[in-house]
Amino acid sequence: MRLDGVLFFPVTPFGPDGRLAEPVLARHVSDGVAAGAGGVFTACGTGEFNALDLDEYTRVVATAVDATAGRVPVLAGAGGPLPSARALARAAADQGADGLLLMPPYLVTGPAAGLMRYVRDVVDAAGLPCVIYQRGNARFTPAAVAELARHPGVIGFKDGLGDFDLLQRIILTVRASAGEDFTFFNGLPTAELTVPAYRGIGVNLYSSAVFAFAPEIALAFNEAVTGGDEVMVRRLLTDFYLPLVELRDLVPGYAVSLVKAGVRLRGLEVGGVRAPLADPATDHLRALERLIATGLGLVDA
Repeated sequence: MRLDGVLFFPVTPFGPDGRLAEPVLARHVSDGVAAGAGGVFTACGTGEFNALDLDEYTRVVATAVDATAGRVPVLAGAGGPLPSARALARAAADQGADGLLLMPPYLVTGPAAGLMRYVRDVVDAAGLPCVIYQRGNARFTPAAVAELARHPGVIGFKDGLGDFDLLQRIILTVRASAGEDFTFFNGLPTAELTVPAYRGIGVNLYSSAVFAFAPEIALAFNEAVTGGDEVMVRRLLTDFYLPLVELRDLVPGYAVSLVKAGVRLRGLEVGGVRAPLADPATDHLRALERLIATGLGLVDA
């Protein structure tokens, strides 16, 4: 499985009754793939993985797989308590997912050996290729990642910490022991803001929350950064991504709820977020709408 281009993390739509809206999800995923996504990561953080029960999760993965129709890889989120993570991983495999994004275990902070055991237990339960997500209490040592990279089911590492010293040491250690095939990518919220920094240490792949609601902007940024158009990169970072990050940081959870609001603003009724997240305040919605217009204007220009 090869990941390339802009990685799409769809939201999970809910209807007016609060229930999963599968037809809306199918359209959301299909439209994103048609727009040019390089991979679909469903039921992950942006998809409110934390708020789905096993039945809903299973239906989300099945819908995403059907809507993608083999055009790009589909990876499903898994994580939390070990028994739940294993059950989710098996459900993702049963529904035809191509791989897993393994998010942190529940709350507790364990040593490197415990994190490694957690990863192996989940990967072995599903038999699917797995990308490890370093974030929160899942903080890996270089030696641990290098050892996990030798597991045939562990294919990549998504960094959500932004600790460049640690990440550089992880990359060098893994490359020395496991070769060049192991995939690294930038998984910070609103990852585009830090893409130039990550590219400086050789991490070119990144996830894009913006792609979920403004694929035109996300694709234009990717084209500019890969094509060496530094002027366009700077314009988009300064006038769109930086103020978006500043808006995102006003309220905890806006990294998800602003994205979902952005999808609604672009015309797809995906509903609100589930607790403990909160939908954006009216003035923040207006600010988001203005930012989207600014970003689209930069792309059109």
